[in-house]
Amino acid sequence: MGYRVVVAGATGNVGREMLNILAEREFPIDELAAVASSRSQGDEIEFGETGKTLKVQNIEHFDPAGWDIALFAIGSDATKIYAPKFAAAGCVVIDNSSLYRMDPDVPLIVPEVNPNAIDGYTKRNIIANPNCSTAQLVVALKPLHDLAQITRVVVSTYQSVSGAGKAGMDELFEQSRNIFVGDPAEPKKFTKQIAFNVIPHIDTFLDDGSTKEEWKMVVETKKILDPKIKVIATCVRVPVFVGHSEAVHLEFANDITTKQAQAALREAPGVMLVDKREDGGYVTPIECVGDYATFVSRVREDSTVENGLALWCVSDNLRKGAALNAVQIAELLGRRHLKKG
Repeated sequence: MGYRVVVAGATGNVGREMLNILAEREFPIDELAAVASSRSQGDEIEFGETGKTLKVQNIEHFDPAGWDIALFAIGSDATKIYAPKFAAAGCVVIDNSSLYRMDPDVPLIVPEVNPNAIDGYTKRNIIANPNCSTAQLVVALKPLHDLAQITRVVVSTYQSVSGAGKAGMDELFEQSRNIFVGDPAEPKKFTKQIAFNVIPHIDTFLDDGSTKEEWKMVVETKKILDPKIKVIATCVRVPVFVGHSEAVHLEFANDITTKQAQAALREAPGVMLVDKREDGGYVTPIECVGDYATFVSRVREDSTVENGLALWCVSDNLRKGAALNAVQIAELLGRRHLKKG
């Protein structure tokens, strides 16, 4: 037996990936519903490569009673309206927005890192999916933290435009085309030109000079991995369509060598170590697209601090950073709590 599953926001980038990954991983489904805003009502959407199509339903009129799991990719404003309704009807919500991530009654889950925390979902019937840049970071950090206890993380991100949705991807394409033909490349979605440029600004600015994206990485890493870890992040948007990259510098409480770190990463769930000290012996964002793994490269000792390491981390932000992690949470929920048959 399978589950009755809802994908909310099914017509967006992340929602489509959720459908693809549910199909790829053969998630046990008895019935599947695709819902979105009224603008998409009646549209047909493919269920991965199964050959099946789904007619999109209006979330405003959708009755969640009797459904088991809802994967939400509809943004914080809509989630604030619909997640409590679904949860109250007995449908467990796995939410991709930032709305519930720091709610103490809502578990924030990366299955390879803190699977036991999912047991707290019954308080609200809601489970939060972390920020895309946080998800890949903690997958890479977990085996190293277990090995030598991380005390401080300094991370700089190189985040693709797909993190800003379809509008971000469209803007990069249109600006690049316009520049080649001599037309203006005015920013609309982003604060400055993104084509052939980098922008050290993602989300709104906070009083301390950091951005909300940077704040998310700090507080989410602490909630998922360890509240005692000190974290500082600089988040940068780069002219890449899909795939987030991170340069990570770590300090540890205990001794750790490059070889020990590589051995731990090689065996870690969700991690693919590709670390050859030669031309091309590392992974770039274009190579991670469509893959499930968080790729780690360039592992080396940092001689500027005691017990320090540096590494490079790359992942498909629409997959591990969003849709894949949500489906993995659903799989974990099924194994531990919603067993069928």
